[in-house]
Order: sequence, then structure tokens, then C-alpha cells
Amino acid sequence: MQNDSLRPSDAQIIRQVLDGNVNAFESLLRRHELLVQKIVRKHLPSDDVEETTQDVFVRAYQSLPTFKGKSNFSQWLSSIAVRACYDYWRKAYRSKEVPMSALAQGHREWLDEVISEESKQVRHEEGSQKEARELLDWALGKLSAEDRMVLELVYLEGLSVKEAAELLGWSVANVKVRSFRSKKKLEKLLRGVMGEGREA
Repeated sequence: MQNDSLRPSDAQIIRQVLDGNVNAFESLLRRHELLVQKIVRKHLPSDDVEETTQDVFVRAYQSLPTFKGKSNFSQWLSSIAVRACYDYWRKAYRSKEVPMSALAQGHREWLDEVISEESKQVRHEEGSQKEARELLDWALGKLSAEDRMVLELVYLEGLSVKEAAELLGWSVANVKVRSFRSKKKLEKLLRGVMGEGREA
């Protein structure tokens, strides 16, 4: 095991990269790859995790000259990862090609909680969990990228408004307003579909 005192810090590696040693960036990539994958995996379908993770590191490399060191590098990189996920959903929202089966792990866990707490009377139906997952994914797919990301961060992941604002690069007030409105939009979509189902 390598002694941590001999291992260069993130700041030292960043300085090497900025001084022209572009190969030094690979050690930052190896050091923080799991962190980025974890963030991306929470927000995107599994088929798109690897490509988006690579995109995050490309963005980080290109933006490295703007890193001021006010926060630590992993926080800075985390915000880039969240914004890459946001951009993914913004693009998907524009093209509206979000498959109903593309449900991220965080959504599955949240939906399992909702189903177990609120839908006990319907659980006798074999397919109710699968239908609920598809319904949530459909509803999230109808929301804008901004609405989707703020819902995921604040309600599905349980981040504070301040933490979500830092990751998204928004003001706290914007996150508060957007999260409230997004939740109402999601509830309206879900109520509308569930109402139609009951009448049928």
C-alpha cells in the first residue's frame, strides 16, 4: 500500500496538468472515477453510465483552468457530474425519446418505498410494482430536465436545498421554487393517469 504522504494531492496533480503534463490527468481520473460513476448511476439508465462518466471527465479536463480550489476537487467534479446528468435529460426531453424501461436505480428505490407505504391495498396485483415503476418513469420523462433533476436531488436523494443548489449551480431560491413546482407537476401527472385508470 502506497503511503498517503507520498501520494500527490489533487491540487498538485492539477498544477502538473496546467503546467503541461496532460498525462497527469489520468491519475485524477483513476482517483475519482468511482465517485463520478456513483453519481451518474443514480440519475441515468445503466446503458448510458459509461459514456456520461467519460463525458464528465472530458468536461472536467476542459474546465480545469477555471478550478479555483475554493472547494475540494471532488465537490467540483461532483457538480460537473450532476450537470452532465441534467444535460442528458434536457437532451432527452427535447427529443422525447426516453424509454419507459429506462428507470435509474434511485427511482426504483424511491418507488419501492412509495409502493410499500401507500399502495398496500393494491399489492395483491402481481404487476403493480412494475406498472408503478413504468408510470413514474413516464411521468419523469414528461418533465423538463430542470424539473427532473431537482426532483431527483431533493426528493429521491434527500439532498438539502442548499446542496442541490451547489450541485446544479442555481440559487437556493430557484431550487426551492423549482422543487415545489416540479413536485406539483409530477403529482398532477400521476393523479391524472391514476384517475384515468380508475375510470377505465
